Amino acid sequence: MLEKLAKQTAIYGISTIVVRFLNYLLTPYYTRIFDEATYGIVTDIYALIPFALVILSMGMESSYFRFSTHAEEQGGDVAAGKRKVFATTWGITIVAAMLFFVVVWLLDMPLSRAMGDAYAQNPEYILIVAGIIMVDVWTMIPFSRLREQGRAMHFVMLKALNVVLNVALAIIFGVAGLYSTEFGVGWVFVANLIASIVTLLALLPTTQRITPRIDRPLLRRIFIYSLPLLISGVAGTANEFIDRQMIKYLAPSADAFVELGIYGAIVKIAVIMTLFTQMYRLAAEPFFLAGFKKEEFREANAAAMKYFIIASMIIFLVIVLFSDLFALIVGPEFRKGMDILPVVLAANILAGVWFNLSFWYKREEKTKYAAYITFLGLGITIALSFLLVPKFGYRGAAWVRLAAEAAMVVWSYILCRRHYPIPYDLRRIGEYVLLTALAYGASILWAEHLSGMALYALNATLLLGVVCYAVRRERIDVKGLVYAALKKVIRR
Repeated sequence: MLEKLAKQTAIYGISTIVVRFLNYLLTPYYTRIFDEATYGIVTDIYALIPFALVILSMGMESSYFRFSTHAEEQGGDVAAGKRKVFATTWGITIVAAMLFFVVVWLLDMPLSRAMGDAYAQNPEYILIVAGIIMVDVWTMIPFSRLREQGRAMHFVMLKALNVVLNVALAIIFGVAGLYSTEFGVGWVFVANLIASIVTLLALLPTTQRITPRIDRPLLRRIFIYSLPLLISGVAGTANEFIDRQMIKYLAPSADAFVELGIYGAIVKIAVIMTLFTQMYRLAAEPFFLAGFKKEEFREANAAAMKYFIIASMIIFLVIVLFSDLFALIVGPEFRKGMDILPVVLAANILAGVWFNLSFWYKREEKTKYAAYITFLGLGITIALSFLLVPKFGYRGAAWVRLAAEAAMVVWSYILCRRHYPIPYDLRRIGEYVLLTALAYGASILWAEHLSGMALYALNATLLLGVVCYAVRRERIDVKGLVYAALKKVIRR
């Protein structure tokens, strides 16, 4: 049963890593052509965009998966039922995104002044970003449909189109000297908008000419399911990205955008962990929200959690044991913040654990628990930010994020044990966490006595030891798994 999930994750993973690597090139590029404060604007904007996307998507992605499964369970004309779900969820998100753009357009100047001097001098930044958000919302449900249909390669190719075009335009604008003009960093957002529009046009043929049309009775049922997801999504995204806003308004530095730029650059390095979580999510969400029997679901979710943590521990070690190499991703001025990298990575791992713990209440349509958990995290983030960020700046923000994610995981697990017990192998999971901590600790201790190639050799040995232990302990057929995934990728 997990073989399908593993293969889908591998397909999304192999393809998405290649795509994201291209997008990753923008981080070393931007952190070398922009100073910390200017890159702080990029960090600020790209922290706000996901927040808007979550609000405007209204939990419709998860709703689309769940109600498509309902169409299969009800029988009859399944294809027609799925088309109705698609037309309704796509239609309501299109309307919401259009209304959002109109409101931003009408309030462009007040919003720009409220966001700070950098935006007040260039209010067009806000309008362009609103356009990016609108177009990206329009693509959400069609992309979800590709995932629901198992068309992983089609999904990734269209995502690749967006990224490649965005990167190409960003570099072309830089070579043309446009970033040195008065409009400056605004060209970053122009490149993104063009890429988003082209992606939408390329995505439209996959909808098979289904007209966005809202079925009101169906929408009412969908909203009952999705409203708690919307609330939790807003709180969860706020919890994930509010750290940037806290730095912007609470940091002790005279120029908060400098601290914001440094923090944003280090978070970009840690995106490697987020990337793994995302590729897993792309495969796991439609997988776990399908029509599993209760016991099958429990067994699959427990096993998936264990393997997710094993993979996360290995990725963590790769990054922290060779952090001086990963530091080269960002410009020299940004590397002073590398000490927070392990903290941010740990927070990203906990975010993935929490995602795994969320499937039971999505499956049981008890999505109110999502709101409870995310508001706990948001409350902790806000409270601790006022205590730590004014004193420690971006370093305080990193520890706040870790504390909030940890609290959400703990409460999620308690609720899971109380309402829907899943046999997670905590002893085995604890082994891998402890082994990872020991390997990292050993590297730190020996770093005082070794340097250069000797330290790299030690770290490589520690990493290989953890990998071999996990493969042997779990009897993982690495060769067979990789061969099956590559074979499926080539066939598609």
